[in-house]
Formats: sequence, structure tokens, C-alpha cells
Amino acid sequence: MAPIMLSDIEIAYEANPKPIKEIAAKIGLTEDDISPYGKYIAKVPIENLEKLKDKKDGKLVMVTAITPTPAGEGKTVTSIGLMQGLGALGKNVVGALREPSLGPTFGIKGGATGGGYAQVYPMWDIDLHFTGDIHAVAAAHNLLSAIVDNELVRDNPLQIDPARVVWRKTVDMNVRELRNIVTGLGKDKIKGGVPHESGFIITSASEIAAILCLAKDRADLRARLERIVVAYTYDNKPVTVKDLKCVGAMMVILKDAINPNLVQTLEGQPVFIHGFPFANIAHGNNSIIATRTALKLADYVVTESGFASDLGGEKFMDIVCRESGLRPSCVVIVATVKALMTHGGGVLDDESTLTIEALEKGMCNLDKHIENMSSYGVPVVVGINHFAQDTQEQMDYIRDHCKKMGIPVAFNDGFIKGGEGAKQLAQTVIDTIDSTKTDFKFLYDLDQPIKSKIEIIAKKIYGADGVTYDPLVDKRIEGYEKDGFGNLPICIAKTQASLSDVSTMKGVPKGWKLHVREINISAGAGFIVPECGTLTLMPGLPKVPAAMRMDLMDDGKIVGLK
Repeated sequence: MAPIMLSDIEIAYEANPKPIKEIAAKIGLTEDDISPYGKYIAKVPIENLEKLKDKKDGKLVMVTAITPTPAGEGKTVTSIGLMQGLGALGKNVVGALREPSLGPTFGIKGGATGGGYAQVYPMWDIDLHFTGDIHAVAAAHNLLSAIVDNELVRDNPLQIDPARVVWRKTVDMNVRELRNIVTGLGKDKIKGGVPHESGFIITSASEIAAILCLAKDRADLRARLERIVVAYTYDNKPVTVKDLKCVGAMMVILKDAINPNLVQTLEGQPVFIHGFPFANIAHGNNSIIATRTALKLADYVVTESGFASDLGGEKFMDIVCRESGLRPSCVVIVATVKALMTHGGGVLDDESTLTIEALEKGMCNLDKHIENMSSYGVPVVVGINHFAQDTQEQMDYIRDHCKKMGIPVAFNDGFIKGGEGAKQLAQTVIDTIDSTKTDFKFLYDLDQPIKSKIEIIAKKIYGADGVTYDPLVDKRIEGYEKDGFGNLPICIAKTQASLSDVSTMKGVPKGWKLHVREINISAGAGFIVPECGTLTLMPGLPKVPAAMRMDLMDDGKIVGLK
């Protein structure tokens, strides 16, 4: 076994990757089918994927997790380890993951490319600018913002109310000071614009990011962009991109971003990494185009939904599956010893609290996520991500608990051993798919009232006693239903750190109500976004940002990137 004291980036630098044309060839894509971005990354133009449309789909495995904690769950490590484990068993496997955002990379989370011996390659490029997809979305978003402001200056022919411009600006960085701003403060409107309140959201929260992941092709991308509501008129009529006649320019900016990106794991399994919406403020899954492509090229496809089953997992089932027709054959829920202890009252800085008793109390969180995913009629497997400090007693406790519930469970040592360490999990997934029939069903019907759909999610997935709404939210919901938007799915924005909308409530909170303080429509993406608790669409930096540990050495190598 390779020495485990190496950092993630040192392991990546010591890897022996194959040229991307060889990875493409493994799944039947020729050099003419791909557009290389250097030696190890390529885009696959969507027109070159047409030849795949009549091929049979493989089996789709969706990976989610228990509620995140500072202990770390290793969901991406598990997803990549599972790909490598399936590869080690001789299976034809392709991955489909999201692209990392620069904000979390330089903020509190660090990169999102796996870790140890379960990584995608080249992790530094993927974690940074990659193929420019996020920058393209930011440019298209900000072009639209500029067009809106220009309308206000140029005699405002659409009669846009400056106080009701809902399209903000974006940047792919954590900058809390830009959450709320006032624009247009020049001496006159030609020089400085029309004064009005605005602000910035992080690019992964942009509706265009969600649209890129939900679009099925260029025509669908165009139609969705045209439907974006950017403002309202003085007489309360929505103003869309179609009204502004700038969709063509936005399509030009996004011409390459719609094409999925192809990379590889450290062990040579092909992975499409495409799309980047966050799961706590958007729908939190990679592009439909990438997943559909992967399913045509592999017997098994591993995808990952952001955060836990109450966020990315629920949104995958109720939004992505509706839009795409995709149906998972299995769900893997990632759990770790210390994370479950944290949900049982354990404190990471106090070793004396990290006990079997805390683990026992914290199991309720895992149980709730199993219940959530099982409610969709899909078989569930629990993957116990092994950390070096975990004891056998602790690992066995989780395993025995799952077995008593009748839930398949397996250990995963992908971080330390790569594919060899994930073979047990991979075999358990295969056996579960082969032995269990799915009976997929959605959580709610689209024709139910908006409030009913919100309350179903709150009660059944979060465990809330009910929902409370600010008065403005009630008024907006009435307006959305009057305008014909009542039949859209729901994409709740809330903290990822709790099943509730209060980040400090661990385990499975009881006796609380979901508080909807704001609600917006993403007409292009095709969902309603209730904003709950104190969540913001623009994260801030922690006291010690991850950026402060990174550097570029004289030999060109990066240090400190995780």
C-alpha cells in the first residue's frame, strides 16, 4: 500500500494518468468526437453524442449522505471510490459529477475532487478554472444584468420598475460585502445608471447554472433562458429575457459550456464533470446531458447529489428525475463514525464525548436519511466511509444497526486503498441492484398547490411539524399561482448543516417548523425557490479561509489545495 502520509495533491502529482484520448476510446469515443483541453481534459460536443441515442442505458447509482458535519463525510471520495471499485471488479463504469466552485475551494470547504487514492485527475485544474464553464455562466449572467440596467437608462421602453429588478449580479467567489448593494449612483443616468438596490449571488446560485444542468440540448437551453424572469413592470407584469431580446448573445457565451467535460479517476475510469449548482441554494446535481451520456456509454453510472438526502437527494428525485426521465437503480448513503457521533452530541474537540453512546444517539440521523430515500421506492445501500482513526467496534456498530434494519451495508476504504478498498461497497451495490426491484415514485404531484408541496417536503423529508410564511411570501405565492407557475416543482434553499432550517440543530430535530422568509421563481430552470432560515445566496469566508494555505511553488506545483 502506498504511504498514506502523502497529501491529496501529492498523490495526484504522483499519479500515472492516461491521455484523455485513451480514456475516450475506452467508452467508444474517437479523437474526432472530443475537443481536448490539454492532455488530460476534453469536452465532448453534444452533436457528437447523437450517435449514442439508440444505445441501451446502464444502471444509475446516486450517492448522497447523512447531514454534513465538520467531521467530514467523504461523499465525493465515496463516489469516486465506488467508480474505482466497480472498475476493480471488471465492470464498465462511468462517473457523472459536478464541477467545483472557486468560492468554496478558497473558502471553508476546499476542493471537491475526492481525496487520497479516490480522486479525479487533474484535481488542480478541475478545482480551479477547469474548462471555463463557470466563467461562461457568470459572463452570461452579468451580460443579462447589464442589459436590464441599460433598459432603465435608455428610456425604459418595457416600463421596468427599478425597485422590482430581481436579477442580481454574480461572481464565483465568497464576498459577503456584495450581498446587498446600490447601483446607478452616477451624476446622471447616462453616466451612472438609474439608482436601485441590487446585490451579488455566487455563480453556482445563478439560475443560468441550474438551467445549464437541466437543459437537454441547445434548443431547450434557449427556451429556458428566454423564460427567465428578470424584473417586473410598474403594473406588475413579469419581464423576461425574451422581452429583452438578448438570448442570442447569451447562447453565444454558453456555446462551449453546454458540452460535457471528460476526465478520469486516478485508476482510469472515465468521468463526466459538468455543471455546478449548489444543493443548499439550487438543485445540486450535475447536468442531465452528462448523466444521459454516461448511461449510454457504461453498464454502471455513479452520480452524486450535493449535501444530504434532504437537499441534493430530494432534488435529484423530485426535480432532475422529473425533467430528465432518469430513474436510479440504487441510492448509496454515505455515513462516517465521527459525523454520526456529532449528531449524537459528540464534540470533535473533546475526545471524551466521542463514545459509542454518542454514536448510538446519532444513528437517528442515518435512519432518517434511509427513510427519506426509501420513500421514493428505490433500494438503499449504506456506505461506511472508513477513517484511519475509526475503531472496529465503532464500524461494526453501524454495520450491525443497518443489518437489523434490513439495509445492505458495506465498508469503504477507497481513500486509503483506491478501488481495491471500495470493492466491497461496489459488490454490495451490484448485488442490491440485481436482487431488488425499484418502484419509483415522486414525493408530491405537480398539480398540488405551492404551499402543499412545500409542506410535504418539510414534514416528510425534514421532519418538521409544519411551515410558517412571512406575509410577503404569502402574497408572492398567490401571484405565482395566478400567473400560471403553480405547477412547478419546489427547490427549497436552506442550511445543509441540519435537517431543519437552523444549522445548530443536529440529529433529527423535533418540535420545529420550517420558516419561509422569502420566495422566488426560477421560471427558466422550472422551479419555485423558497428561501428558509438565515441561508444566503452569497456565502462568506471563514475566519481562516482555505486560500491562506495555498501557494504555487517555483517548480510550478501547487501546495495546500485539498
